[in-house]
Amino acid sequence: MMAHTLESERYLVGVLIRALNHAFSATPSPEEAKSKAEDLAKVFEYRGNLKPIVDRALTAITTRMGRGVSLIQKDPGHDSDWVNKRTDIDWTYSDAYFDYLGSSGWSNIMCQSLRDVSEKILGMLQNPISDGKWDRRGLVIGNVQSGKTANYLALISRAADAGYKFIIVIAGIHNVLRSQTQQRIDEGFVGRDSESHKHKIGVGKRDPGHTSQFNHPVTLTNVSHDFNKRVAGQSGWRLNDFSRPIILVVKKNVSVLTSLYHWLKDMNAQGADQIETVPMLLIDDEADHASINTNKDEHDPTRTNRLIRKILRLFAKSGFVGYTATPFANIFINPKADDEEVHKDLFPRDFIYFLDPPTNYFGPEKVFLDENVPNPVTIPITDCDDVLPLSHKKDHDISALPASLHTALNEFILARAIRNLRGYQAHHCSMMINVSRFVNVQKQIRDLVSIYLREVKDAVQANYAMPESISSRNASMQELKTAFVQTFPDCGHAWVDIKGELQDAATCIRLFMINGQSDDRLDYKKYETSGNGLTAIAVGGLSLSRGLTIEGLCVSYVYRNTRMYDTLMQMGRWFGYRVGYDDLCRVHLSRDAISWYSHVAEATQELIDQVRSMRQMGKTPEDFGLYVETHPDRLLITSPGKMRSGKKLTLRYNYGGRHEEFAVLSEDPVLNSRNEKLISDTWANENLERAKRPSRKGTKGWIVRGVPAEKVERFLTQFNTDRSLEHRKTGVINYLRKTSDKYQTCDVVLVSIEHREDSSKSLYLGAQRRKFTQKNGNWIVNKHRVASRGDEGLGLSEEQVREAVNLAKKNKRAENLIDADYRAARKCPLLMIHVLTGNPGSPLENVRIPTIYMGFPPGDYITEVEVVANPVYVQMELFATHGMHDDDFDAGDD
Repeated sequence: MMAHTLESERYLVGVLIRALNHAFSATPSPEEAKSKAEDLAKVFEYRGNLKPIVDRALTAITTRMGRGVSLIQKDPGHDSDWVNKRTDIDWTYSDAYFDYLGSSGWSNIMCQSLRDVSEKILGMLQNPISDGKWDRRGLVIGNVQSGKTANYLALISRAADAGYKFIIVIAGIHNVLRSQTQQRIDEGFVGRDSESHKHKIGVGKRDPGHTSQFNHPVTLTNVSHDFNKRVAGQSGWRLNDFSRPIILVVKKNVSVLTSLYHWLKDMNAQGADQIETVPMLLIDDEADHASINTNKDEHDPTRTNRLIRKILRLFAKSGFVGYTATPFANIFINPKADDEEVHKDLFPRDFIYFLDPPTNYFGPEKVFLDENVPNPVTIPITDCDDVLPLSHKKDHDISALPASLHTALNEFILARAIRNLRGYQAHHCSMMINVSRFVNVQKQIRDLVSIYLREVKDAVQANYAMPESISSRNASMQELKTAFVQTFPDCGHAWVDIKGELQDAATCIRLFMINGQSDDRLDYKKYETSGNGLTAIAVGGLSLSRGLTIEGLCVSYVYRNTRMYDTLMQMGRWFGYRVGYDDLCRVHLSRDAISWYSHVAEATQELIDQVRSMRQMGKTPEDFGLYVETHPDRLLITSPGKMRSGKKLTLRYNYGGRHEEFAVLSEDPVLNSRNEKLISDTWANENLERAKRPSRKGTKGWIVRGVPAEKVERFLTQFNTDRSLEHRKTGVINYLRKTSDKYQTCDVVLVSIEHREDSSKSLYLGAQRRKFTQKNGNWIVNKHRVASRGDEGLGLSEEQVREAVNLAKKNKRAENLIDADYRAARKCPLLMIHVLTGNPGSPLENVRIPTIYMGFPPGDYITEVEVVANPVYVQMELFATHGMHDDDFDAGDD
C-alpha cells in the first residue's frame, strides 16, 4: 500500500496528469478528474485524501506560461539560432530535468514552455564550441517567487548538454539561501545527495532504462559546506580532468569568492592570463543584491563586484546571466564601465529577458491590485508601533506582543486546521514574522511567540472536544473563534468542524529563528517522507527578506519600512503558488506598506508593458537602461544616499508611457482657494463634454478635447503644489514643452462626482471623498493615488476603448485593463484635475483640496528633461509620501 506522504502525492499527481492528458483531448471536468484519480488510487493502493491530488493535477493541466519578452543587443557576430543548428547535442541533462519536473506534477504544456524559454535564453549565450575569446552578459527578470530557480536549472542543464563545462551558481549572501539552492541543484542537475554522494535523488532517480545514460555532474560544494580552497586544492584535480560538467554553488561572500578565484588561477590558469579551453557559465541569483558596484568611482569597484568580474576575466570563454525579480539596480550599471584588472562591469549588454509568470501565480496583482477579492488578502497593522516602532535600536526591549500579532498567529492555526480538513495534512504550512533586522529583537519576538503558542495549545488541549457552551468561556478559544468568523467565513467549514481539528493544528507547530546566528534550518525535505508536512513559524529579518522560499506560506506579519522598490518587493515572500489555499493567505502590513506595494505593483506592470513596446521597436538593453534611469521615481528605486551631500540634484526625467500624480496635499485654505479659482477661470468657458467611463455606465465629470499644449503648460505653471513636489511638476512641464512638436494638443478631464453649476462663468467640481494620512505636516492620499484605477479611460471614444482592450489582450491581461492601456490608446497627453475631500469624521471632511494628475502616451524613450531639485525637499517628499525610515536592509543585521 502506498503511504500517504507528500512524496507519494507528487508521484500520483504526475501519474494522474499523464492519464488525463491521454484520456481527454479537452480539459476534463473536476468530476472526470476525480473518477480517474479514484481508479489510480485503487491500482496503487493509495489510501490518502484525493482532493489535493485532483486539485493539483487540474491546476497543472490548465496552467499556461508565455514565452516572455526580450531585448537583445544588435550583434551581427552572434548567431542566436546556433542551438538549432547544432545537431551533435545529446540533451541528456535537460531531458532528465524535464522528466523530473513531469514526475513532480508539471504538465506537458508547462514543461514544453520551460523547454522553449530555456532554449531561447541559451541561444542568447555563445555557442560553447566557438573559437576564439568571447563573453556574453545577460539578465533574466521574473516575478518574486515565480520560478526563477526552475528556469536557471533548465538553462544550466541545457548549457551542460551544449558544452559549457564549468558552471558557477552564486546563491545569495546567506547560508540558508545557499543551502536551499544547493539542494535544488542536487535534485535538478547533479542527481544525487552532494553530502554523501551515495543516494540518487531527483534527476538521478529516472526510469531504469535511462540510468546508464546519466553521468552525474561533479560538485565540490554540498548542502552543509560552501566552497573551500584547501579541500579543493588537496584533491589535486583541475577543470580539464573531467569529461563531466562541474558545478559549484557558492555564497555571495568576499572570502568564498576570493578562495574560488585563487583556486581557479593557481590550479587552472597555471600562470597564464586566462583559462582558454573551458567554457564557463556563471549564474548570479539575486543579481541585484551585493553584486552591484556601489562605489562612486567606477575604477574602484566594491569587493564582491570586483571578484565576480575577476572570475569572469579568468575565462577566455564565459557567459554571465543574472537572475532577479527587481532589476532596477542592474540597469543602473554603467554599460561602458571597464577596468584593466577586473574586466567589464556586469551590465546586461547582450540581452534582458522578462519571464512571464504562469497563470496560477499568486502575485502582486492579486494581493494588492485586485479590487474584486471578496476577502482582502492584506490586513493593516495599526498597533505594532506602540510595542516595536518601525525605527528602533538593536537593544530595544519588548515586553509584550501587539494584539495584531496575536490575531495573525490565531489565523495561522486556523489556516492549518482548514487545510487539514481539505486533505492537505501532508503539505507544508508556514507563517513568517519579520519585524526587525536585529537578532536581539528577533530573539525576544521568538520567546514571546513561544509563550503565546503554549497558552493557545494548552487552551485547545483542554477545550477542543468540549461543548461550545464550555469551550467559549476560555479566552483563547473565544479569540480563535472570533478570528475564524472575521477572517475565514467562506472557507467551506463550520466552526464546530474547525474546533475539532485545532488540536492537531496547534500541537504540530514548530518555531524557528532564521538568521546568521541561529542553528535553526527550515528543512522541509526532512518532513516529506512523513504523513504530515512541516508546520513552521519563521521569525527573522534579512534572511526572510530575499531569495528564501518558505513552503506553504499562509500568513505573513511584516512590519518593516524601506526606501527602495527592490527591497520592498523582495520582502514579499508571500508571492508564489498557493494551490488549494490561496483563499487562506493573509498578509499583515503597515498601511503605508500596503499603499506603497500597490504603487510598485502597478509601476512594475507598466514597466513590463513598456518592454513589450520597446521590443516591437527594436530597442536594446542600453535603451531600456536609459528608460529606467530617467524614471521619475528613480530616487525611490535606488539608494537616495546621493542626497546626503546637501548639494542641488540634477535629475534626468523621461515621461514616455508614464504618469505623475501629486498625492502630497496642503490644507492651506488660501492655496486651495487660489487653485479652485484657477480651475474655474481656465476651463469654465471651454467646450465641456461628458466624460464617459469605459465599460461602465454613467459619467464622472467632463472632458475638454484638443487643448493646445501651451495652455496646459500655462495652467500647470500657475497651479500650486506642495514644495516637495515642485521638481516633479517642473519635470512634467519641461517634458510637455520639449515634446510639443509631437504632442501639440492634450485632453483635459475634470473629474467630478456631481454636476457643475449652471453658471457659464464658474466651474465647481464635485469633490471625491478619500482616506488621508498625515506625515510631517503633510496630508497624503491613501495609497498615494490621486486618480482611481481606470480614470485614464474617462472620455475615450469607443474606438479608443476597443484599442485599449486589444492592447490588454496582447499583453496577456484580457480581463484586467490598466491605466497604461488607456494611456496608450489616447495617443496624446492627459491632464486630470481632481478635487478631494476627507471621509466623514476625518479632519478634512469639509476641506476641498484640488490636485492634478498628468499622463503621457508610450513610445518616447529618448526625450530627457533635466530638473534641478533641492535635496531637502526631495527628502521631505520621501518621508512625507512614503513614510521612509532608516531601515537599511543592506546595513547588516542577522
